[in-house]
Amino acid sequence: MIPAVPHLVAGLDFPPIGELLNWKNIGPGGFNKTALIDVLAVALTLGLFFHAARRKAMVPRGTQNIAESLIEFVNGQIIMETMGADGLGYLPFILAIFCFVFLCNIFEIIPIFQFPADARMANPLVLALIVWGVYNYAGIKRQGFRAYVRNSTIPPGVPGFLVPLVAVIEGAQRFLLNPLTLAIRLFANMLAGHLLLVTFALMADALFFHNTVTATIPIGVLPVLMEIVIIIFEVLIAVLQAFIFAILTGVYLGPSLHPEH
Repeated sequence: MIPAVPHLVAGLDFPPIGELLNWKNIGPGGFNKTALIDVLAVALTLGLFFHAARRKAMVPRGTQNIAESLIEFVNGQIIMETMGADGLGYLPFILAIFCFVFLCNIFEIIPIFQFPADARMANPLVLALIVWGVYNYAGIKRQGFRAYVRNSTIPPGVPGFLVPLVAVIEGAQRFLLNPLTLAIRLFANMLAGHLLLVTFALMADALFFHNTVTATIPIGVLPVLMEIVIIIFEVLIAVLQAFIFAILTGVYLGPSLHPEH
């Protein structure tokens, strides 16, 4: 008779993805953890810049130093690189997007919250639609409706017989695919990181606290180490995804301000 082999891990129960993304309401009108993170991200962004502007010093310190560094970064690495001097009027908009996306992402590693709001598709999609509205409005305002549509769908130098095909492709990209890819890219990256963190956290918990084979408990150190590595990686991803979202906003605004390009 073959003896029964004890289970190595008895408590590893990975919840369905829906359970990881759907939060119970904590307030009226469907207000949940994702909405709370959004509110906190807005409040922290406004609080930072309002506090930094209270006491202006020749040698910036504290929040003033942080705020000025963010402004210089967005101005130098995004505005000037994608739109040039004509895009300086959009500095507050792109700066706000960068800060908001970063803060929504970084809540992934903050205790109690432990969730990036951008891992819910509604967040990136609403942001992408706002960007879509802004760059289309900017293009129509700068060029006029007919000229903007023509410049957005028919690149210069296209042979006449290719104009209908190119117009459909360019129009679909400019008016449909740009906002969709902008939203999906942010959503997919933050969701993937969140699932990795949950996976290794559950593995560590199961190996340490629900392990029926005492000799194998030290194996739980491995998922703990991986969890630490992923947390550090997620901080970098939070910054990188905020930068990518902001710089793509500048890239989409560029042709609205400079149709010749």
